[in-house]
Amino acid sequence: MISIKKNSERGATRLDWLDSRHTFSFGDYWDPAAQGFSVLRVINEDRVAPGAGFPTHPHRDMEIVTWVLSGALEHRDSLGNGSIIRPGDAQRMTAGTGVTHSEFNHSRSEPVHFLQIWLLPARAGLAPGYEQLNFAEAERRGRLRLIVSPNGADHSITIHQDARIHAALIEQDGAVERRLESGRRAWLQVARGAVSVNGVGMSEGDGAAIENESGLKIAASQESEVLLFDLP
Repeated sequence: MISIKKNSERGATRLDWLDSRHTFSFGDYWDPAAQGFSVLRVINEDRVAPGAGFPTHPHRDMEIVTWVLSGALEHRDSLGNGSIIRPGDAQRMTAGTGVTHSEFNHSRSEPVHFLQIWLLPARAGLAPGYEQLNFAEAERRGRLRLIVSPNGADHSITIHQDARIHAALIEQDGAVERRLESGRRAWLQVARGAVSVNGVGMSEGDGAAIENESGLKIAASQESEVLLFDLP
Protein backbone atom coordinates (compact mmCIF):
# COMPACT_ATOMS: atom_id res chain seq x y z
CA MET A 1 0.00 0.00 0.00
CA ILE A 2 1.34 3.41 -0.99
CA SER A 3 -0.21 6.57 0.48
CA ILE A 4 0.96 9.91 -0.91
CA LYS A 5 1.35 13.07 1.17
CA LYS A 6 1.27 15.79 -1.47
CA ASN A 7 3.50 18.82 -1.33
CA SER A 8 0.37 20.99 -1.23
CA GLU A 9 -0.86 19.12 1.87
CA ARG A 10 2.23 19.94 3.93
CA GLY A 11 2.18 22.55 6.66
CA ALA A 12 4.08 25.78 6.15
CA THR A 13 5.97 28.36 8.17
CA ARG A 14 6.79 31.55 6.27
CA LEU A 15 8.90 34.32 7.76
CA ASP A 16 10.91 37.08 6.11
CA TRP A 17 14.01 34.83 6.30
CA LEU A 18 12.48 31.32 6.28
CA ASP A 19 10.25 29.23 4.02
CA SER A 20 9.66 25.89 5.76
CA ARG A 21 7.40 23.00 4.72
CA HIS A 22 6.39 20.37 7.26
CA THR A 23 5.52 16.82 6.19
CA PHE A 24 4.43 15.99 9.76
CA SER A 25 3.00 18.11 12.58
CA PHE A 26 5.55 20.67 13.71
CA GLY A 27 5.37 24.03 15.48
CA ASP A 28 2.11 25.77 14.66
CA TYR A 29 1.19 23.12 12.06
CA TRP A 30 -0.97 20.48 13.71
CA ASP A 31 -2.57 17.59 11.87
CA PRO A 32 -3.76 14.67 14.05
CA ALA A 33 -3.35 12.39 11.02
CA ALA A 34 0.28 13.48 10.49
CA GLN A 35 2.15 12.77 13.72
CA GLY A 36 4.97 10.89 12.03
CA PHE A 37 5.36 7.50 10.42
CA SER A 38 6.91 4.59 12.31
CA VAL A 39 9.96 6.11 14.11
CA LEU A 40 10.12 9.00 11.61
CA ARG A 41 8.84 12.07 13.42
CA VAL A 42 9.82 15.15 11.37
CA ILE A 43 10.73 16.01 7.79
CA ASN A 44 11.10 19.76 7.41
CA GLU A 45 12.17 21.24 4.09
CA ASP A 46 13.76 24.60 4.89
CA ARG A 47 14.89 27.47 2.71
CA VAL A 48 16.84 30.08 4.66
CA ALA A 49 17.80 33.52 3.41
CA PRO A 50 21.47 34.58 3.19
CA GLY A 51 23.03 35.23 6.58
CA ALA A 52 19.90 34.18 8.50
CA GLY A 53 19.11 31.09 10.50
CA PHE A 54 17.95 29.39 13.67
CA PRO A 55 19.56 30.82 16.84
CA THR A 56 20.72 28.54 19.64
CA HIS A 57 17.90 26.33 20.91
CA PRO A 58 17.62 23.04 22.84
CA HIS A 59 16.61 19.47 21.95
CA ARG A 60 16.31 16.22 23.89
CA ASP A 61 15.84 12.54 23.06
CA MET A 62 15.84 12.79 19.27
CA GLU A 63 18.09 11.64 16.42
CA ILE A 64 18.40 14.68 14.11
CA VAL A 65 19.69 14.20 10.56
CA THR A 66 20.41 17.14 8.25
CA TRP A 67 20.76 16.78 4.47
CA VAL A 68 21.64 19.87 2.42
CA LEU A 69 20.20 20.13 -1.11
CA SER A 70 21.88 23.39 -2.15
CA GLY A 71 23.95 26.10 -0.52
CA ALA A 72 25.86 25.75 2.75
CA LEU A 73 24.60 25.47 6.34
CA GLU A 74 26.72 26.51 9.32
CA HIS A 75 26.27 24.36 12.47
CA ARG A 76 27.38 25.02 16.03
CA ASP A 77 26.41 23.10 19.17
CA SER A 78 27.03 22.81 22.90
CA LEU A 79 29.22 19.75 22.31
CA GLY A 80 31.83 22.04 20.80
CA ASN A 81 31.16 21.10 17.18
CA GLY A 82 31.30 23.67 14.43
CA SER A 83 30.96 22.68 10.78
CA ILE A 84 29.75 23.70 7.35
CA ILE A 85 27.28 21.26 5.79
CA ARG A 86 27.13 21.20 1.99
CA PRO A 87 25.32 19.05 -0.61
CA GLY A 88 26.36 15.44 -0.18
CA ASP A 89 27.05 15.88 3.55
CA ALA A 90 24.92 13.95 6.05
CA GLN A 91 25.01 15.19 9.62
CA ARG A 92 23.63 13.37 12.65
CA MET A 93 23.16 14.92 16.06
CA THR A 94 22.00 12.76 18.95
CA ALA A 95 20.16 15.14 21.28
CA GLY A 96 19.93 12.53 24.05
CA THR A 97 20.02 13.99 27.55
CA GLY A 98 20.14 17.49 26.10
CA VAL A 99 22.00 19.59 23.57
CA THR A 100 21.72 23.12 22.22
CA HIS A 101 22.61 24.11 18.67
CA SER A 102 22.26 26.78 16.01
CA GLU A 103 21.94 26.51 12.23
CA PHE A 104 22.68 29.49 9.98
CA ASN A 105 23.05 30.06 6.28
CA HIS A 106 26.81 30.22 5.79
CA SER A 107 26.47 32.48 2.74
CA ARG A 108 25.78 36.20 2.75
CA SER A 109 24.54 36.13 -0.84
CA GLU A 110 22.90 32.75 -1.61
CA PRO A 111 20.00 30.91 0.08
CA VAL A 112 20.46 27.47 1.63
CA HIS A 113 17.96 24.66 1.01
CA PHE A 114 17.99 21.58 3.25
CA LEU A 115 15.99 18.81 4.87
CA GLN A 116 16.00 18.39 8.63
CA ILE A 117 14.83 14.96 9.74
CA TRP A 118 13.98 13.75 13.24
CA LEU A 119 13.79 10.09 14.22
CA LEU A 120 12.84 8.74 17.62
CA PRO A 121 15.80 7.02 19.32
CA ALA A 122 15.62 3.41 20.45
CA ARG A 123 15.76 4.60 24.05
CA ALA A 124 15.73 7.86 26.00
CA GLY A 125 18.64 9.30 27.94
CA LEU A 126 21.44 8.68 25.43
CA ALA A 127 24.66 10.62 25.67
CA PRO A 128 24.61 13.49 23.15
CA GLY A 129 26.69 12.89 20.04
CA TYR A 130 27.58 14.18 16.60
CA GLU A 131 28.75 12.75 13.27
CA GLN A 132 29.15 14.12 9.74
CA LEU A 133 30.16 12.33 6.53
CA ASN A 134 30.21 13.21 2.84
CA PHE A 135 28.66 11.02 0.14
CA ALA A 136 29.96 12.02 -3.28
CA GLU A 137 27.51 12.59 -6.12
CA ALA A 138 29.02 9.66 -8.02
CA GLU A 139 28.12 7.33 -5.12
CA ARG A 140 24.46 8.39 -5.29
CA ARG A 141 23.92 8.64 -9.02
CA GLY A 142 21.78 5.81 -10.36
CA ARG A 143 21.72 3.93 -7.06
CA LEU A 144 20.31 4.04 -3.56
CA ARG A 145 23.36 4.92 -1.46
CA LEU A 146 23.07 4.06 2.24
CA ILE A 147 23.81 7.27 4.17
CA VAL A 148 22.33 6.47 7.62
CA SER A 149 22.12 3.13 9.43
CA PRO A 150 22.05 1.67 12.97
CA ASN A 151 25.49 0.09 12.61
CA GLY A 152 27.47 2.36 10.27
CA ALA A 153 27.29 -0.17 7.45
CA ASP A 154 28.95 0.78 4.15
CA HIS A 155 30.61 3.79 5.82
CA SER A 156 27.27 5.42 6.68
CA ILE A 157 26.28 7.75 9.51
CA THR A 158 25.25 5.82 12.64
CA ILE A 159 21.96 6.45 14.46
CA HIS A 160 20.50 4.92 17.60
CA GLN A 161 17.48 3.35 15.91
CA ASP A 162 16.68 0.42 13.61
CA ALA A 163 16.22 2.71 10.62
CA ARG A 164 18.15 3.31 7.41
CA ILE A 165 18.19 6.22 4.98
CA HIS A 166 19.23 5.87 1.35
CA ALA A 167 19.86 8.80 -1.02
CA ALA A 168 19.68 8.57 -4.81
CA LEU A 169 20.15 10.82 -7.82
CA ILE A 170 18.13 9.38 -10.70
CA GLU A 171 18.54 10.53 -14.29
CA GLN A 172 15.54 11.18 -16.52
CA ASP A 173 14.00 7.82 -17.57
CA GLY A 174 16.26 6.05 -15.08
CA ALA A 175 15.16 3.88 -12.16
CA VAL A 176 16.42 2.35 -8.92
CA GLU A 177 15.02 -0.66 -7.07
CA ARG A 178 14.98 -1.83 -3.47
CA ARG A 179 13.62 -4.92 -1.73
CA LEU A 180 11.89 -4.52 1.62
CA GLU A 181 12.12 -7.16 4.30
CA SER A 182 8.87 -8.64 5.59
CA GLY A 183 7.31 -6.42 8.24
CA ARG A 184 9.36 -3.35 7.28
CA ARG A 185 7.83 -0.05 6.24
CA ALA A 186 9.28 2.70 4.10
CA TRP A 187 8.91 6.40 3.47
CA LEU A 188 9.95 7.99 0.16
CA GLN A 189 10.61 11.73 0.00
CA VAL A 190 11.06 13.49 -3.34
CA ALA A 191 13.59 16.25 -2.75
CA ARG A 192 13.48 17.43 -6.37
CA GLY A 193 12.16 16.22 -9.70
CA ALA A 194 9.34 13.77 -10.35
CA VAL A 195 9.21 10.00 -9.95
CA SER A 196 6.84 7.08 -9.73
CA VAL A 197 7.09 4.41 -7.02
CA ASN A 198 5.61 1.08 -8.14
CA GLY A 199 3.69 3.04 -10.74
CA VAL A 200 2.32 5.71 -8.36
CA GLY A 201 3.31 9.22 -9.47
CA MET A 202 5.04 11.68 -7.15
CA SER A 203 6.24 15.26 -7.60
CA GLU A 204 8.80 17.46 -5.87
CA GLY A 205 8.00 17.82 -2.17
CA ASP A 206 5.70 14.77 -2.09
CA GLY A 207 6.20 11.95 0.39
CA ALA A 208 4.89 8.39 0.36
CA ALA A 209 4.07 6.08 3.27
CA ILE A 210 4.75 2.54 2.07
CA GLU A 211 3.47 -0.60 3.81
CA ASN A 212 3.06 -4.24 2.81
CA GLU A 213 5.21 -3.91 -0.31
CA SER A 214 7.92 -6.51 -0.93
CA GLY A 215 9.91 -4.30 -3.26
CA LEU A 216 10.08 -0.83 -4.73
CA LYS A 217 10.84 0.49 -8.18
CA ILE A 218 11.47 4.22 -8.25
CA ALA A 219 11.44 5.55 -11.82
CA ALA A 220 12.20 9.17 -12.71
CA SER A 221 10.43 11.15 -15.43
CA GLN A 222 13.02 13.92 -15.03
CA GLU A 223 16.31 14.38 -13.19
CA SER A 224 15.37 13.66 -9.56
CA GLU A 225 16.74 13.35 -6.04
CA VAL A 226 15.03 11.14 -3.47
CA LEU A 227 15.51 9.91 0.08
CA LEU A 228 14.22 6.45 0.99
CA PHE A 229 13.68 5.57 4.66
CA ASP A 230 13.65 1.88 5.63
CA LEU A 231 11.71 1.74 8.92
CA PRO A 232 10.51 -0.77 11.50
